Amino acid sequence: MASSTTERNEDDSAPRTVYSEQQLVVEIPETAHQISHDSWFQVGFVLTTGINSSYVLGYSGTTMVPLGWIAGIVGFIIATVISLYANSLIAKLHEFGGKRHIRYRDLAGFIYGRKAYSLTWALQYVNLFMINTGYIILAGQALKAVYVLFRDDNAMKLPYFIAISGIVCAMFAIGIPHLSALRIWLGFSTLFSLVYIVIAIALSVRDGIEAPARDYSIPGTTTSKIFYTIGAAANLVFAFNTGMLPEIQATVRQPVVENMMKALYFQFSVGVLPLYAVTFVGYWAYGSQTSTYLLNSVNGPVWVKTVASIASFLQTVIALHIFASPMYEYLDTRYGIKGSPLAFQNLSFRIMVRGGYLAINTFVAALLPFLGDFMSLTGAVSTFPLTFVLANHMYLVAKENKLTNLQKSWHWLNVCFFGCMSLAAAVAALRLIAVDSKTYNLFADI
Repeated sequence: MASSTTERNEDDSAPRTVYSEQQLVVEIPETAHQISHDSWFQVGFVLTTGINSSYVLGYSGTTMVPLGWIAGIVGFIIATVISLYANSLIAKLHEFGGKRHIRYRDLAGFIYGRKAYSLTWALQYVNLFMINTGYIILAGQALKAVYVLFRDDNAMKLPYFIAISGIVCAMFAIGIPHLSALRIWLGFSTLFSLVYIVIAIALSVRDGIEAPARDYSIPGTTTSKIFYTIGAAANLVFAFNTGMLPEIQATVRQPVVENMMKALYFQFSVGVLPLYAVTFVGYWAYGSQTSTYLLNSVNGPVWVKTVASIASFLQTVIALHIFASPMYEYLDTRYGIKGSPLAFQNLSFRIMVRGGYLAINTFVAALLPFLGDFMSLTGAVSTFPLTFVLANHMYLVAKENKLTNLQKSWHWLNVCFFGCMSLAAAVAALRLIAVDSKTYNLFADI
């Protein structure tokens, strides 16, 4: 049986732990946040919260409309399978080389060296920054959706609601010190997700039954269709991947690989069903006219749509905290923020640092509130490289002596294919942003 010895500082916030798993001593680096604390089920809910966030209300318009029925359904299924595969590669490297790698950059640095550490950290930072910016756009859209249900005077613009959302997200980030502290909030997040997903599906089904035949043709010119299709492919991989799997895996109890695989199986089986349902039903109901925020397309009682949009807003606040946690962990560890979360020094640090970080997110969100474009760009410049290119190549390097020639060829094929997809998707996403920037002004009210 595996044995373990654990040493902790007096504040119990920076564990120095050595585990012996199958005669292998695994070293865990210091961190200001809790690790090895959560069950696989809780981690599974963290992952499921990420993929069933309010972003799911946009996939009908941002992914299905450019792809159509056949390519859209096949694309979602393929994206699910390859995402599970790529994430499982990363999960299996968590204890590679006798050291537990609780950060993505730590794993890359251990395998490749210092330069790869810095490059991976930069890619991950860009990935999480853009995801969080998208969340604040979503939260602003949800608040605006509530506003226009009761007032149609156009006095409050989208940037105002984005600013309000940024303030609320900052208040939540200040109050929740680390990822494991979410606990009951994950339950609320699941409840909020079910509320807006069930309402969106129910109202879409009613509209779809009552509406005349819909147009499912892919809109645009031949050139624009190509770029929108490539952008939609980036949206597909964005939908299922966090870009921070080692950081989430760091919170799971031993045995970390086995428990993380359980969490991944939960995410990619039960967890994807709500996403599939709301995406396909929304596209079925409204066809090529589906909005990038599905609740803007549905018809129904004002109070029902209000509840759905408020639930979407609240869930977004919780989900953003998950994707901002690697940055918070880095800053807390870097500046030695330990002990009671309510200590004056710790509280003031969170107010200044986390508040400042989210202020920048909020400014960018208000400046360029093009949600679909942000999803495409995030998938292109960070999700493809981090989750698919890097995962396959790291596994290839780490397990080189144990892989057959066929297996090596398979991983090289993945590296080359997803590398090319990343470049193509980046070009497509930048073109979409350029086109939308000409169509709309900065700080647009869309």
